[in-house]
Amino acid sequence: MPMKNQILSILAIIGLALTSSAALAEVKIAVVDVQTAILQSEEAKRLLQQIQSEFKDEEDKIRALQSEAAAILEKFQKDADVMSDAEKARLQKQIESKNNGFVFFRQKLQRSIEERQKELFSGVDAKVQKAIEELVLAEDYDMILPRQAALYVGDLYNITRKVTEKLNQLDAKAKK
Repeated sequence: MPMKNQILSILAIIGLALTSSAALAEVKIAVVDVQTAILQSEEAKRLLQQIQSEFKDEEDKIRALQSEAAAILEKFQKDADVMSDAEKARLQKQIESKNNGFVFFRQKLQRSIEERQKELFSGVDAKVQKAIEELVLAEDYDMILPRQAALYVGDLYNITRKVTEKLNQLDAKAKK
């Protein structure tokens, strides 16, 4: 009797495994890298270009500070052998001052850019959700996961490009 129960148990497990794999074969799963989909969209490219033009003056100021510091450093390295200790100390202070200014303005610019990006990209999440929902309905996906959640995904299951295309379509509709 126990042998018969074991055989029945094994047959039941095999039967469950076969029906489970058949059910899994019908599930349509995809992954999407949302950040890449957003950044490759036309709207994001426009917004990033807008941000770049808004902060152009600040970036130019930072580049100028960097160039000034590099010129002083080059002079220091070239003429260090013939300079007095006082002149060396003065140039070192200038380099340090330029470097501190560079670091301060760079950090300030980065914070400003991040704030502006948050402001401009605030409505993008809803658009991504709408794009994904439209893809789910159009292509009958059962599950869409973030790309970062998977260790490996074949190109067949990666719908990032499709989400970007859908975002571009939604953007084109919104412009009309």
